[in-house]
Amino acid sequence: MVKPKTAIINCEQIVTICSNNQPFLAGEKQDKIESIERRDHGVGVSIVFDDDGRIMAIDHHDRIDNWLCQNYGNNCWQTIDTIDGIGRSIIPGLIDSHSHPIWAGDRIDEFDRKLRGATYMEIHESGGGINHTVRETIRANESELLQSLLLRINRMISCGTTILECKTGYGLDYECERKMLRVIQQASTMTPIQLVPTFLGAHSIPSGMTADQGVEHVCKMMEKLSHDDPELKIEFFDVFCETGVYDNQQTERILRKAQQLYPESKLAFHGDELSDQNSGCLAARLDASGIINPTTCYLLKLRKPPVREMIANNVPIVIASDYNPNAMCYSLPMAMNLATIHLGMTMNESLIATTLNAAYALNRSNEYGSLEIGKRGNCLLLNCSDWRHLITEFGNTSSLIHNVIINGKNVSSNSNF
Repeated sequence: MVKPKTAIINCEQIVTICSNNQPFLAGEKQDKIESIERRDHGVGVSIVFDDDGRIMAIDHHDRIDNWLCQNYGNNCWQTIDTIDGIGRSIIPGLIDSHSHPIWAGDRIDEFDRKLRGATYMEIHESGGGINHTVRETIRANESELLQSLLLRINRMISCGTTILECKTGYGLDYECERKMLRVIQQASTMTPIQLVPTFLGAHSIPSGMTADQGVEHVCKMMEKLSHDDPELKIEFFDVFCETGVYDNQQTERILRKAQQLYPESKLAFHGDELSDQNSGCLAARLDASGIINPTTCYLLKLRKPPVREMIANNVPIVIASDYNPNAMCYSLPMAMNLATIHLGMTMNESLIATTLNAAYALNRSNEYGSLEIGKRGNCLLLNCSDWRHLITEFGNTSSLIHNVIINGKNVSSNSNF
């Protein structure tokens, strides 16, 4: 029988998101979050995790105290690790569903070029951009890539990320893409957060190839990976569908091949990011999720995605960091702020987009994304009585996140604030 292991007690507010195991929230429902608030006469809210890392109780503290004492004895609190929640609030752990955290090299000079008017594709076509990172990543060994990946992951954890999707895509050849997948798999045993490996061998067309030749090249890479390394975990396949890279038909050919080789995997693609590729129909055919990357839109001065229109059409919106060498944003709260100010989302919508809907995009909303009994105990204890400060104090993430809890365990603490 599971037993209570850890509790965060007497909080001002616990945002549960929902209470009926909804897989996602869309349309008007994406603007409605559920929460439990401190009672007027002072009784706070508490959450209890069992020794398997799952949520076993969320309620006002007096009710939880009565329930625990009835079921586990009057002395049960002596064996429960407690964290003080007075003056603080709790939200589900944030989930980053789109990132490129494994690469080598530096592209800081490109930022200056963009400030002076160069476009993303101009830099790309001159040998910079993805191509520069590919060259540097091919040169790097696994140990170097692992150490830089773990450093980036730790920074993301400190900003509240509890699940991280990790793309390859800076190898473009079999050996380097395989190397990146091995590094992700190794890192997953060395960090408390869950890593979701995504194969992005179709991130760019290899030098000297046409787009159609690139399609054949990627398909052969996937075939070889499935044959040589069937134990190497790949959960998602992604393609960069863009002018000058792969068009809709080529994207679909690659993803259909991936589906054939890895029937349990999920499909994704970069669509309509830099130019209009009319990718909505392709997304519908592939049952791909729509993920919004506010940081990339902001940094590259791209046209704004039609978020309000998507919400009106009941598309479940997801927000991600799109962390990459071209847009190094470790902080999902920063992406949430940009989504509200720059893209017109509400604060509630942005929270759901980085929790429940992000979990759904990664096929994990049955276990993560909301704080409900039986789900995994991933949450953030915030140094504020109202969770919305995490968005409005957009330069203050590190001091606002007091604890990062993953599977009921405290993995990151900030006791200085």
